[in-house]
Amino acid sequence: MTLRCIDSKMQSPYIYNNSNNIPCYSSCRLPQGSRNYTLFDQNKVDCFVSQKETALPYLADILIHSNNEAQITETLYIIDRMADEGVKGIDKMYPVLSRFNNTTSPNIQTFLAGIYRKTQVPDAFGPLVKMLIQNSLRPQTSNFDPNEEIGGAILAYISDRFRNNPKTSNVTIS
Repeated sequence: MTLRCIDSKMQSPYIYNNSNNIPCYSSCRLPQGSRNYTLFDQNKVDCFVSQKETALPYLADILIHSNNEAQITETLYIIDRMADEGVKGIDKMYPVLSRFNNTTSPNIQTFLAGIYRKTQVPDAFGPLVKMLIQNSLRPQTSNFDPNEEIGGAILAYISDRFRNNPKTSNVTIS
């Protein structure tokens, strides 16, 4: 399966392969040292996001086969951006995404929680709670706290269910 992303303006910071002029994208760089954020090749991300639903099988294939934290994190970031853009079908990727429900990687947990918050797949609520508890009992060394995104996702699930339930919508919490 091949998905081609080519910059039509040829103004992006790609490294071109001299033999066939195909652009090469830079890999993402995970947080390190005092930098508490991941660096992504935005041209690559934008290219995948612009492919919309067409890119989902390709991204799913990466997630099914990869064991590389940087590649998984980058793919989850792309899917997260797609969710922001309203790409349809991301919720159907839960069986692929759930492979990472038991990860201890703060990078993967953060983007996975963001995707779950946006897609609100019912089966993802339990794994989010498990991640939060797991991180509380066995915190990972990290430059940032993934529990902020995980907790935010849990609150989004709870508040949306509470707000949309006619039995509880008139209840006042004091």
